[in-house]
Amino acid sequence: MPEEQPETVRARLMSRPTPLEAAPRLARAIGLAPDDLWIKRDDLTGLGGGGNKVRKLEWTAGAARAEGATTLVTSGAAQSNHARLTAAAGARLGMDVVLVLAGAPSAGMTGNIVLDGLFGARVVWAGEVSEAELAAAVASVAEDLRTKGARPAVIPFGGSSVLGARGYAEAGRELLEQAPDLSTVVVALGSGGTMAGLVHALGAERVLGVHCGAVADPEQTVSALVGGLSDGGTADRRAADGLRLRLDQVGAGYSALTDPVMAAMTTAARTEGIVLDPVYTGRALAGLIAAVHDGHVRPGQRTVFLHTGGLPGLFGHPEALRRARSAVTDTG
Repeated sequence: MPEEQPETVRARLMSRPTPLEAAPRLARAIGLAPDDLWIKRDDLTGLGGGGNKVRKLEWTAGAARAEGATTLVTSGAAQSNHARLTAAAGARLGMDVVLVLAGAPSAGMTGNIVLDGLFGARVVWAGEVSEAELAAAVASVAEDLRTKGARPAVIPFGGSSVLGARGYAEAGRELLEQAPDLSTVVVALGSGGTMAGLVHALGAERVLGVHCGAVADPEQTVSALVGGLSDGGTADRRAADGLRLRLDQVGAGYSALTDPVMAAMTTAARTEGIVLDPVYTGRALAGLIAAVHDGHVRPGQRTVFLHTGGLPGLFGHPEALRRARSAVTDTG
C-alpha cells in the first residue's frame, strides 16, 4: 500500500491512549477470575460521542483533507456509528458531510440519526437496498456533488479500508504497551477494519472477532484487509490464517436483538456500570461469554474486551429500549 507520511495524512481527532480498565465483577459473572478481564475503552475516543470509528477516520478523513476534498460522503445503516462519527469528523475538519443511509426516514428518528443532524450532515435515504445498491447510491451522490462544483471524497462503508485499518494496527500496538501479557482481545466484527488492524498488530491467534452480520463474508473481508496491511513478507502473508471468528451471535440478522445479547448487555451494566449497544458490543460480549462457556477463552489468561462504543445506537433500537424499560422497577 502507498507509504504516506503519517503527519501529512492523518488528522488528529481523538484522545489517546484510551484507558484499559479492570472488570473484576463482570469477570466473575461470566466465569473468569477477577484479574482476568479488562476493558479497552475505545468508547472514550472523545469525538462525536466516541467509538472505534474515530481511529479509522483519522486516516480516511485525514487523507481526504490532504487531497483537497471539501465533502465527505459515506454510507451505512440508519443507525450507523460510522456515519455519526464521519459527520462529527467533518465538523471538526471544516468539511461538508453527506450520509447515504439504507432505509427510509421515520417519524421516530432517534439515536445516531439525531446526532447526524446535530453535526450538520445531510442525509440521503437509499431505501431497502443491497450492499451493491448502496455503493451505487454513494457513487451517484458523489458524482452529483462533483457536477455542482464540490470536491467529494468517498469514505468506505464502516470506514474499513486498508488505510482505515491502520488506525487499529496502531491500537493493537497501544494495547500491547498496556497489557504485554495479553492472551485474547475480543472485538465486534462489523465491516472488518477494526479486527484486521488488530490481527496485523497482534497476530490472528490473539484476536477473537464476533460477527455482527454487517458483511456477507466476514472471514474473506478481514483476510483481504490484513493482506493489504502486510508488506508481503511470509509472516504477513500468514497473518490472516487461522482467524478466530464466532459466527453464532448474529441471530435473525444485523438489527435483530437476541436473548444472549440482551443478557450480556444487562450483565455488563449491572456488574460494571458499562453500557453496551445491541448490534456490536452487546454481540461481542455475548460471544465472549459463549467462548468462556465452550473453553475457547479460559480462566487464568489476560483477556481484553474492546469496547468499540455505539451508545447512541441503543437509543435508536426500539426493541432494546422496550426490553430495558421492562426491567425498570416502579418504586412508587
